[in-house]
Amino acid sequence: MTHKIATDWKGEMAYEVETTGGSFTLDATPDENGKAKGMTPKYLMLVSLAGCTSMDVTSLLTKMRAQVEDFRVEVEGELTEEHPKHYHKVKLVYLFKGEDLQKEKIEKAVKLSIDRYCGVYEMFRQFAVVSYEIRYN
Repeated sequence: MTHKIATDWKGEMAYEVETTGGSFTLDATPDENGKAKGMTPKYLMLVSLAGCTSMDVTSLLTKMRAQVEDFRVEVEGELTEEHPKHYHKVKLVYLFKGEDLQKEKIEKAVKLSIDRYCGVYEMFRQFAVVSYEIRYN
């Protein structure tokens, strides 16, 4: 399978990004000569990681018939000081809320996502130390 996107320059540091799922604005922060009118490329990497594993976990929990009232993934990435700056440490926090949470199923779903299904997680492992924790309520 091949994925394809396109970026169209909109002036200064802004770009319109076209994907099969729609379009969005990409921009740099003011300290990088942008206007912060869209996501930055590095933040999008963290978004991709959170989105990939979140979708895996909710899909797996549905198949396992494990219900949660609320689910959130927070991702924090630490950049290197030297150029080219890249993430060298990344931490994910999986937050689950609900009554009578089936922790064994939740932990299994998270482990399956990070060990088997989430390709973005696997890509991050190639260049960063990636850790995670699970929190309840």
